[in-house]
Amino acid sequence: MPATLVELAANIVSSHASVNEMTTEELLQEIQKVYAALQQLEVSGSILEAPAEAEKKAPTMSLKKAFQADQVYCLICGRGGMKTLARHLAQAHGLKPGEYRKQFNIPSSQPLTARNFSEGRKKMAQERGLAENLAKARAVRAAKLKAEKAAPKKPGRTAKKKA
Repeated sequence: MPATLVELAANIVSSHASVNEMTTEELLQEIQKVYAALQQLEVSGSILEAPAEAEKKAPTMSLKKAFQADQVYCLICGRGGMKTLARHLAQAHGLKPGEYRKQFNIPSSQPLTARNFSEGRKKMAQERGLAENLAKARAVRAAKLKAEKAAPKKPGRTAKKKA
């Protein structure tokens, strides 16, 4: 049995309120907005683009609050508890990190990850010696490329064309 618009609106707002702190007034306004949007969808089959554009312009919180030591929050929807934003941005909002940075004027020096997460990954990479391994692999690759350029090509051999 299909749910009524009131039930749908209540479910949507309760999900939103479970991850965001909301006052009673904000909660009531959110219910009214969601209910009106659902009515609009039922009548016309689409929502006007203006509310979505207005929502994209204003961040849900400050940059300082969004990028904390143990978690990051999305400035678009306010969802938190994440270690990195890249996957969430792609899946939930269809954005690339560069577009997100541009939209909210986030400097490139600000990582889109939780500080503790980044530091833990850095420490793990240093302990495993990944930087040294990468430097060795690059040196080997550069030597191979140099050797290939220095070696003369054998005459009479032609590359096969792919059909």
